[in-house]
Amino acid sequence: MARIVGALSTSHVPSIGGAIARGEQQSPYWKPFFDAFNPVHAWLEEVKPDVAVVIYNDHGLNFFLDKMPTFAVGAAEHYDNADEGWGIPVLPSFKGDPKLSWHIIENLIHDEFDITMCQEFLVDHAFTLPIKLMYPNAGATWPLKTVPITINSVQHPLPSAARCWKLGQAIGKAIESYPEDLKVVVVGTGGLSHQLDGTRAGYINKDFDLLCLEKIVSDPVALTKYTNREIIELAGSQGVELMTWIAMRGALQGRVSKVSSTYHVPISNTGGAVLLLANEPVALPLAAE
Repeated sequence: MARIVGALSTSHVPSIGGAIARGEQQSPYWKPFFDAFNPVHAWLEEVKPDVAVVIYNDHGLNFFLDKMPTFAVGAAEHYDNADEGWGIPVLPSFKGDPKLSWHIIENLIHDEFDITMCQEFLVDHAFTLPIKLMYPNAGATWPLKTVPITINSVQHPLPSAARCWKLGQAIGKAIESYPEDLKVVVVGTGGLSHQLDGTRAGYINKDFDLLCLEKIVSDPVALTKYTNREIIELAGSQGVELMTWIAMRGALQGRVSKVSSTYHVPISNTGGAVLLLANEPVALPLAAE
């Protein structure tokens, strides 16, 4: 059976890709953020996951305001990078796992989630940067397969935090029921607090970001109590990308522990964070004779 070995959450602002392209990882501005991935690299080398299920928000690449699914799952053989031009110029194609994708889709439909099924799917910086940060020395091929899952954080009405938590739970249950022997890492990408426009452009709420980093580990259900309006007030209009973190955490079915956590501001007017979680299976009680 497949098992979720852990999860990673990280900011995905396009300027991270620009810093990589210019070789600025160890500059004073960027070093704290990139150094946060050192324990991630060590963990990946030890655990060696087979598949990354990446939960993120599409930035108008596949969907725009006229057609915006609440939730979508990629089911393609491969996913090509189509960055907006602010990040890494060229990345190799990402290999998909269509069998696992369809298993997740079928189970989500069974659990009454109306999913947009995408057999052709392009990926932008919200998907590509986390994988590149995880595997900075990957060559022409990536060391694992991928399944992209998008959550609408652009066009209102948005799904609630509670709904995204339930989506994550359904994703986790689907993965753990997959019959093949796979090690899966779940990746949630976005934020934390940031606002790109309006009178609050550049807004960062460090206190709320640190609260989120704590609660994602110890009490994730507490974050599901916030309404979308409250999250936008606390974290900025783009801070609703927190939904991807909540869905990621909901997918973890076992005993969750923090491996590493780093918070660094600013990175491109964003509360930049990296959080790595381990997910240990919980032994089921023996059946009474």
